[in-house]
Amino acid sequence: MAVLVAPATVNAAEKGILTGGQVYDLPDWFVHGFLEFDYDVAEARKAGKQVIAFFHVEECPYCVRMLDENFRVGGTREFTEKNFRVVGVDIKGGINVTWSDGRTYTENELVKHLGIYGTPSIVFLDQEGSKVLQLNGYRDPVAFRQALNFVQGRHFRGTSFRDYLADLDRKGVYQFVPHDLLQQATYFKGYRGAIVVLFEDRFCGECARFHEKTLNHPDVLAGLQDVLFVRLDADSKQKIVSPDGKLMTARQWMDELGLTYRPSLVMFNEGRELFRADGIKYHHHLSEGLAYVKSGYRDYPVLGDFKKAYRARMMENGRNVDFSE
Repeated sequence: MAVLVAPATVNAAEKGILTGGQVYDLPDWFVHGFLEFDYDVAEARKAGKQVIAFFHVEECPYCVRMLDENFRVGGTREFTEKNFRVVGVDIKGGINVTWSDGRTYTENELVKHLGIYGTPSIVFLDQEGSKVLQLNGYRDPVAFRQALNFVQGRHFRGTSFRDYLADLDRKGVYQFVPHDLLQQATYFKGYRGAIVVLFEDRFCGECARFHEKTLNHPDVLAGLQDVLFVRLDADSKQKIVSPDGKLMTARQWMDELGLTYRPSLVMFNEGRELFRADGIKYHHHLSEGLAYVKSGYRDYPVLGDFKKAYRARMMENGRNVDFSE
């Protein structure tokens, strides 16, 4: 039986509390309707717009940050409201949703159907109701505006989002930050144990901050012990062998995984992907993912069930569960 390991006890005499979650409302200009996306696509088409489905959950700190920075004020908010019909979807909701293909799901079933890994996640639909881009996780205003421009300009008709970004006039400003726990490896098939793969590139605007605030947090450092922790250059043509035995470049592997953000983390054990962070993750969620991949998945096939148990154990041990950065 796997052992559920939470960070060390600070004061077991008192139970910890959950902090860092924030109560929020969706902006008033979002569509608040019956979650009938075939209808939303038709209405957007009449207005010369396309559709954004904004997937969120209560007390999500990343949702608050994404909404505040991109949807409430400034030029990005104005551009989005002008060119997109935005609909909010609660990933834990039970309301029936008619998706753009005409099929009906509960909100939770739709999340599984679309392969959404966390919140916020954003799905872009064109005027025919086809999914043309999906962003899993928080995006800063620069990265989000690039996605908006890609969809609004219909660039998806002739190129991938990754190639679109590569063609932008960008300067490589990031110098890869060293980390004491990083190891060298390119052959992952048959590895016995947890594998943590960090994808970065020279255009990564958030990578230095991610190292400083998250990867070097004591709880994350503890979680990275006894795992194979590897960094790959997302633009590299270096050959790797993936856990399922495929020979490809690091760039091809990132594309196959469907990652659209740097830094991204993907975690494996027994050859299976068990956790990913395709977007910013704060220290608690990352240490939680590491605990799951190292052993928790054996007793908890569903990640959400593990999270509940892990947080409960932390609080029983007198530790606060801090969702903030």
